[in-house]
Amino acid sequence: VRLVESGGGLVQPGGSLRLSCAASGFTFSNYGMSWYRQAPGKGRELVAAIASSGGVTNYADSVKGRFTVYRDNAKNTVYLQLNSLKPEDTAVYYCNTRTRKGDYWGQGTQVTVSS
Repeated sequence: VRLVESGGGLVQPGGSLRLSCAASGFTFSNYGMSWYRQAPGKGRELVAAIASSGGVTNYADSVKGRFTVYRDNAKNTVYLQLNSLKPEDTAVYYCNTRTRKGDYWGQGTQVTVSS
């Protein structure tokens, strides 16, 4: 299983980014996917999750109405659209999936929100 995140960067408050997570090594369309983040000095927290079909999504209260998770099963990719970014959204964002064989993580992509 391989998960590769991309799309992070430096953005001003109020700006937007789209993160991508390209998956391989498993049947992507059979599994839910999640995005987590870890800010400096803090634990890793769940940001958003999406069911295998894409029909069900869940969000942390802190990002509801600002972030959107979606997936393209034909491209084996899950996305996280980040809008109205705040300095407190600064973190490394990780893609995650849990299969019958284990719990898998990407290497992370840095999002920095600063003026």
